[in-house]
Amino acid sequence: MKTLITGGAGFLGSHLVDRLIADGHEVIVFDNLLTGRIDNIAHHLGTETFKFVKQDVTEYLYVAGRLDAVVHFASPASPIDYLQLPIQTLKVGSLGTHKALGLAREKGARFLLASTSETYGDPQVHPQREDYWGHVNPVGPRGVYDEAKRFAEAMTMAYHRYHGVDTRIARIFNTYGGRMRPRDGRVVSNFIVQALAGEPLTVYGEGTQTRSFCYVSDLIDGIVRLLYLEDHCHKEQASDLDVHSPVNIGNPVEFTVVQLAHEVKRQTNSKSPVEFKPLPIDDPQVRQPDIARANKLLEWRPIVPLEEGLAKTIQYFSEIATGREE
Repeated sequence: MKTLITGGAGFLGSHLVDRLIADGHEVIVFDNLLTGRIDNIAHHLGTETFKFVKQDVTEYLYVAGRLDAVVHFASPASPIDYLQLPIQTLKVGSLGTHKALGLAREKGARFLLASTSETYGDPQVHPQREDYWGHVNPVGPRGVYDEAKRFAEAMTMAYHRYHGVDTRIARIFNTYGGRMRPRDGRVVSNFIVQALAGEPLTVYGEGTQTRSFCYVSDLIDGIVRLLYLEDHCHKEQASDLDVHSPVNIGNPVEFTVVQLAHEVKRQTNSKSPVEFKPLPIDDPQVRQPDIARANKLLEWRPIVPLEEGLAKTIQYFSEIATGREE
């Protein structure tokens, strides 16, 4: 298979690059490096099965020859990024999705959209199922990300229904692991960096809001299963599968933010205090995926518990902190 990954130099995109190349596929990455990092994919540069193009995906996209799949990961994804880059976030969700879908249509390629649990907003249904339409403030500061992804989902389904493009939509819940950027606004990376530096762990609100944390290897496995689902089924089975509607991919085990803070403190042996600050506007109070659809459709469920995943992530941040000091 020959697959294009937009945003492939980012946290999740680069892990997907690793997985597809390990599985024997050829991969092209388009990334403008606005939030991605070339270091994440440097180990593939110069190899026969990998190509990197510095490309803004809101502009015209061109790939010579055949293309089997387009995976659209490009987007600022952490709160700090999309609050500082609101216009770019909206453009990559709208224009970028349009360009990526147009390329998939031209090549007759399968298309997978990396959507998000943020399409549910501050949910009034718990846990969140794919048939829940969400509770989003379109004019709030978080709306630039939430609505960009909601529009991207609508565009993806329009291309499937009107043009017959073979599309998939993955709604990704909180994911963590190596290659997260320090101080990127995500709660796991923030807590780990603060704990290792001996700084107070910043908790917003009372810390009773919940999140469900999925380790990156589990997430990527779910994405790959969704992308290549029909290739691993008999044709009779594939015709009965609803592969085009959104699929939640995340860990259904729910933790409060305060619980996460104390687990990070325990694993890092940190003496850092927990510091409480006002809750940001529209911050979701609960977040937990219902993964019954992923379990039935993909035979997928996460296997890495939080304690194990945090240990690996703490090791990663400890190593890059040591590297900076040296």
